[in-house]
Amino acid sequence: MKSARILIVENDRIVARDLAQQLARLGHVVAGTTSHGEEAADRVLDTGAELVLMDIHLDDGMDGVTAAQEIRDRCGVPVIFLTAYADETTVRRASRTEPFGYLLKPFEALQLMTVIELALFKHAAERELRISERRYATTLSSIADGVISTDGKAKIIFINPVAEALTGWSREEAMGRNITEVFQVENGITREGVEDPVVRALRSGLAESLPPHSVLRSRNGGEVPVDDSGAPVLGDDGAVLGAVLVFSDVTRRRQAEEALRRGQAELAHAARLTTLGELTVSIAHEVNQPLMAAVTNAEACIRWLNAPSPDVERAQEAARRVMRNGHRAAEVIRSIRALARNSKPEMVPFDLRPAVEDVLRLMQGELQGAGIALRTGFPPAPVVVTGDRVQLQQVVMNLVLNAREAIGAGETDGVIRVVLSERGGEVALAVEDSGPGIAAEIRDRIFEPLFTTKEGGLGLGLSICRSITDAHGGRIGVRPNGPTGSAFEIVLPGAVDGHHDHQG
Repeated sequence: MKSARILIVENDRIVARDLAQQLARLGHVVAGTTSHGEEAADRVLDTGAELVLMDIHLDDGMDGVTAAQEIRDRCGVPVIFLTAYADETTVRRASRTEPFGYLLKPFEALQLMTVIELALFKHAAERELRISERRYATTLSSIADGVISTDGKAKIIFINPVAEALTGWSREEAMGRNITEVFQVENGITREGVEDPVVRALRSGLAESLPPHSVLRSRNGGEVPVDDSGAPVLGDDGAVLGAVLVFSDVTRRRQAEEALRRGQAELAHAARLTTLGELTVSIAHEVNQPLMAAVTNAEACIRWLNAPSPDVERAQEAARRVMRNGHRAAEVIRSIRALARNSKPEMVPFDLRPAVEDVLRLMQGELQGAGIALRTGFPPAPVVVTGDRVQLQQVVMNLVLNAREAIGAGETDGVIRVVLSERGGEVALAVEDSGPGIAAEIRDRIFEPLFTTKEGGLGLGLSICRSITDAHGGRIGVRPNGPTGSAFEIVLPGAVDGHHDHQG
C-alpha cells in the first residue's frame, strides 16, 4: 500500500487516538487531528493532507457532511466518512458530497486498510481522468477546425472556440441545445436543407459527412462553405453514446481549387494553341483542298453555262459541288475556332464520334506527311457522353500527336489506330500506335506533370490529358500494344440519356 498523509476529523479523542495508531501500523502518516469541521479545510491546506477520515457527527458548529463539501470544493482531497449512523437520510445527505468511502463504527483494521487503499486508487484514477479531459479539451480548443460534441440525444456537451466563431453561438448559449439549432447547413446551390451529419451518425452508428456545396448558416446570418465529418462515440457494448462533429471553413480551399481550375484551363488552352501551331501545314491543306475544289467546280459551272449550247444540268451539279466544298471548308474552320477558343467548359451530352472525326480530319495531312497510316474503328450508332466537346477533342489530339512522335522515334511501319467502343455503360477511346513502346519502369510516371522523355519536351501533354479526363469523371491509362507500340485509353461515363447536341 502506498503511504499517504491523512487528516483525522473526529469528535471522540479515544477513537481519534486509535485511528492514528492504526494508520501508523498501516504505514501512513497522520497529518493532524481535529474535532472541528470548520477547521478541516484549512488544516488540509496547511498540512498537505492527501486523504481525510471524517466523522459525520462532530461536537459543535459545522458537521462532517458540510465540512466534507467544503474540502471537496476548496481542496479536491478525497474524504472517507466514519460514523455510527447509517440511516437513509444521513447516507443520502452524505452521498451528495461524493465521498470516497463510508465506514461504520466499529470497524476492523482490515476494513480501514481496504477502504483507504480503494479511496486513494479511485482519487488517483479520477485525477488522471481530469488531466486527460483537460488535455483533450485544450487540444480541441486550440486546433484550427471547429469541434462540437454531443450526447446520445444530440445535445451539445462541448464546443470549441473555432466552432463558436463559425456558428455564431457562444459556449454558454450552445451547451445543452440540440445540435440542429446551432449547426444549420444547406446546399449552397439549391438552398435545400441538409440533414445534420451528427444526427445521421447517431442514427446509423457510422461516420457521416456533408455532401458537396454545403454551407453553414451562422447565427448572425452569414454563410460559410464547410466540409465536415460526424463520427459516433460508441460504448463497450457498441451502443451509441454520442457523436463528435469536426468541420472547417473551406473558403480558401475552394478559392484555391477555383484558381487551380482556371490555371489548368489556361494551360490547356495554351497547349491547344501550341498543338494547332504544329498542325499549321495539315490545317492549311484541309482548308485549301475544299477551296481549290470549289474554284475548280465554279470554273466548270461557268464553262457549262457559257457553252454554245448551255448545259444547265451539269452547271447546277457543279454549283452544288461548290456548295458542298464551301460547307466542308466552313466545317474545318469551325473546328479550328472551337479548338482555339478559351471559353468556360460546357458539360453537355454529345456524340463523341463526329467530335473525334473532326480532330482526325485536321490531323490527316500531318500524319500522311510523316508516312503514318491512320485507321479507325467506330461503331455505327452514336456514342454519347456528357462533357466538354473541345476539351475531349484536345485529349484526342494530344494522344494522336503523342503516337505520331512515338512512331517517329522507332523503326517500325507507322500505323495509328483510333478505336471507339461502348461497354457496361462506359465509353472507351483507345489510341494505338506501332512505335517502340514505353519502358515498364516509366509507364506509371508518364502522366505526372513535367515528366518527359522527349528532348526539349515540357511534360505537359499527357498530364493535361489526365486532368481533363479526371474532370469528366473518367480515367486514363496506357498498356503495351502487341509486340511493339503502346495503347492509350480513356474511359468516360456514358451519358445518362441518349440526347445530344446539334454538333453530334
